Amino acid sequence: MQAVYKKRWLTLWLAAPQLLLLFLFFYLPIIKSIEWSFTLQAPFGGQSIFVGLDNYREVFSDPEFYRSFWLTIKFMVIGSSLSVLVPLILAIAVDRKIKLSRPARNFLVWPKAVAGASIGVAFAFIFNPFVGVLSFLNDIHPDLWQPGMNGNHAFTMLIIAHVWGGIPFNFVIFLGGLQAIPVSLTHSAAMDGAGPWRRIVDIYIPLLTPQLFLSLVLEITDSVVSAFALIASMTQGGPGGSTKLLVYKIYEDGFRGLDLSGASTQTVILTALVLSLALMQFLFLEKKVKYER
Repeated sequence: MQAVYKKRWLTLWLAAPQLLLLFLFFYLPIIKSIEWSFTLQAPFGGQSIFVGLDNYREVFSDPEFYRSFWLTIKFMVIGSSLSVLVPLILAIAVDRKIKLSRPARNFLVWPKAVAGASIGVAFAFIFNPFVGVLSFLNDIHPDLWQPGMNGNHAFTMLIIAHVWGGIPFNFVIFLGGLQAIPVSLTHSAAMDGAGPWRRIVDIYIPLLTPQLFLSLVLEITDSVVSAFALIASMTQGGPGGSTKLLVYKIYEDGFRGLDLSGASTQTVILTALVLSLALMQFLFLEKKVKYER
């Protein structure tokens, strides 16, 4: 006999607060961004003028937009790759129960409780060219480490902070996947003469494809959002715009330059980029995921 839950309205009322928050802070801003991308909005509110695709033509003719766009792509590729690779290495090391692996299991989860802006402030101090951990490089040669003047140094500092902040979630996901691998497989491979690296390539990685796929999809989509707090607290887009990713350019154009229409247009483009990358991952990468063990 099939049980039927008769209080259907109760479930809707219980879900209503969450649905309301999703609509107000997620769907409504997307709808307004799409609407404003086709209109000319007054900086302080008021009447809007429909301009069609003029905003898109202006954005696509702006060299600064292309610079921020390619910086965003670069950050997504490098940052997301390292944010998956580094926790994977740490999870394998902890799973193999090397020295200090037990306390490391707890320490590696702690950064999850730290906000992105706080991470940025901490790493800005850690990599300070005068008192930071790399300040000794300037004693060897002047300006060998100058994130405030060298764009490559600032971008590297941004990547390191982003990877550090992404370690806890991916570490837990990978460690859980590794511990779910049957011990008999590892023992059989060891008896056949397979070394640690061989076991990682032939056993661990293939069986971790669901976790790897999940982490990669989430990292690529999250890298766009999490980068804003780091940029705002570390580099403010500098030096010389070398770390001005598209998400920070949208903030500057919309909230400082009061170009609401241009910022909305760039938001739509950035959203389309993230959705396209996520769709490509599901179309091409998911085919290689092995869910059965």
